[in-house]
Amino acid sequence: MAEASIADIKKSADAKMHKTIEALKNDLGKVRTGRAHTGILDHVTVDYYGNPAPIPQVANVILVDARTLGVTPWEKKMLAAVEKAIRDADLGLNPASQGDMIRVPMPALTEERRKDLIKVVRGEAENARVAVRNVRRDANNALKDMVKAKTASEDEERRAQDEVQKLTDKAIAEIDKLLAAKEADLMAI
Repeated sequence: MAEASIADIKKSADAKMHKTIEALKNDLGKVRTGRAHTGILDHVTVDYYGNPAPIPQVANVILVDARTLGVTPWEKKMLAAVEKAIRDADLGLNPASQGDMIRVPMPALTEERRKDLIKVVRGEAENARVAVRNVRRDANNALKDMVKAKTASEDEERRAQDEVQKLTDKAIAEIDKLLAAKEADLMAI
């Protein structure tokens, strides 16, 4: 394996930490709150002429109000298929056709369900923190190997470790901020 430079190690660690945060954002986005948001249907697929297609590719998804989505298929004959796909998506949603539009009311969350979801969200955040710490450990090990191989001085290693720690602190602060925002969203009634 070719020797990596200190800059490469830091850049790689930063990129991996950024990916971890993006993955957490994505995972948190899938946790449903009592409020409606159009992204909840992004992963629901509907049979479109024999091919599975995500709902946003066959219909216009809008917010009717804070607790209701409106789904308008671009082709009238897709109305029943889209409605069935939403109902069968195991999201606890009960869509209802209204003319050319399907109204999808978001059921209110019970207190118990909110607490369960907060536990799930905290678990996701902790997994992200662990992943960030693992990236830090791998970067620090790579730096130690450079010192052993005499491709970097101990001073350079110490400075680089400090910078990796700063990246770690920044990533963990971002994770905590995302978690706090999602918890507040879940507790809002």
